[in-house]
Amino acid sequence: MSDAVQHPDLPPTYHADPAILALAGWLGDMVAPADFPETRIRFRNDRAAAGVGLAELPDTQWAAHFGRFAPLPDNLPHPLALRYHGHQFRVYNPEIGDGRGFLYAQMRDAGGRLMDLGTKGSGQTPWSRSGDGRLTLKGAVREILATEMLEALGVNTSKTFSVIETGESLWRGDEPSPTRSAVLVRLSHSHIRIGTFQRLLALEAADEMEQLIDYCLAHFPGPPPPEDAPGRDEPAIRLMHAVVERMADLAASYMVAGFVHGVLNTDNMNITGESFDYGPWRWLPAWDPGFTAAYFDHAGLYAFGRQPEALHWNCGQLAVALRLHAETAPLVAALERFGPLYMAAVARRWCWRLGVQSQGVEADTQLVAACEQAMREGALQPDAFFFAHRGGRGDAAGALGEVLASYAPVASDHPYWSDPAPQSMLIEEVEAIWAAIAEGDDWGPLRAKVESLRRMGEAHGAPPVPAGHA
Repeated sequence: MSDAVQHPDLPPTYHADPAILALAGWLGDMVAPADFPETRIRFRNDRAAAGVGLAELPDTQWAAHFGRFAPLPDNLPHPLALRYHGHQFRVYNPEIGDGRGFLYAQMRDAGGRLMDLGTKGSGQTPWSRSGDGRLTLKGAVREILATEMLEALGVNTSKTFSVIETGESLWRGDEPSPTRSAVLVRLSHSHIRIGTFQRLLALEAADEMEQLIDYCLAHFPGPPPPEDAPGRDEPAIRLMHAVVERMADLAASYMVAGFVHGVLNTDNMNITGESFDYGPWRWLPAWDPGFTAAYFDHAGLYAFGRQPEALHWNCGQLAVALRLHAETAPLVAALERFGPLYMAAVARRWCWRLGVQSQGVEADTQLVAACEQAMREGALQPDAFFFAHRGGRGDAAGALGEVLASYAPVASDHPYWSDPAPQSMLIEEVEAIWAAIAEGDDWGPLRAKVESLRRMGEAHGAPPVPAGHA
């Protein structure tokens, strides 16, 4: 943790710690941000900013740091566009990296965790290829909505930290153009991807791989592997176990939230298990395992019901990369834990969202199956289903009624549960919120939605964690 003199305009809760500089020579490229025509603050997440000592910044400094990217005190002297490879829809691509974003700063949060500020739409980098390095304002608004909804539903997600409109007109083939532009800053625990390891494997960069493993274990350690895990004391094996646990829980959280990420490529997989890099996401209008979010996902590779398979496959690619420093057998042993961990996480999270006390994985799995059957047969929207049957209430018939009757409710007197209807995030509402901004520059519906989602998050409370985890 940095012991440098604090910036006079920042509170003592701001603790800069640009730990990534130890890897910067081979991990990324120092770049300059775009010089935007204007910087109009459209969203500042003071709740998230408070956790890293930045909530007290006045708007002028907020715009300077998160629109012009003036360096934060004692932090990265220049933005760092990260290098990585990745499987994109299972096709390996070595020609990617941060093409419209960069790592801007690192600091410690109130709990001592290392946190990153990364960008989207901050200008061209060596990895932009033919792209303009920009982000549409609509894309930024969609990311606000996605991250706020996911956080409220207990998903481990990056936080949309800031959105600043930049005054440029952009042309895009998938939305009416010209359209407004923005630069977004996200707060997350890391920006190290599975694709970061894949690049080092492709380069046979064993020394750099060792440094990266050590960096991840130092800053994102996770619980130790099981006592009987082969090779459990080897750094690469410890990391593999930690990532498998996190990805299994992330996959479960998507399914319980009824969320479809849309682009689960290995370069979009954060080794901390945080969901990030949101593009064509959708929430389910009805419980449908075949529902896809991306119009270009013609084969349904990342359909709702295939998301656990996708994250398991991505973990397999990490295992392949870690062969630079570990034998195959202990890596496979770690990978084989994904299925049981995923099932336990679904059961744990399902009971949490439904507001009932767990009876153990076996019984809870039967509850999940009964709920899924009821949603499929009734073409029910998941948010409405969970809300209607919260704590065992509602008129559940048939198999669901029999199973649910045996579950004790979790007490909750939050007024949200007495609302006439639950919060949801269906595409029609998303488009309506954007239309208010696009047609009348009316940000009221967006602000109201964020407030409503945070209230829902308060009602749910913190999501459950596996036994033995902090």
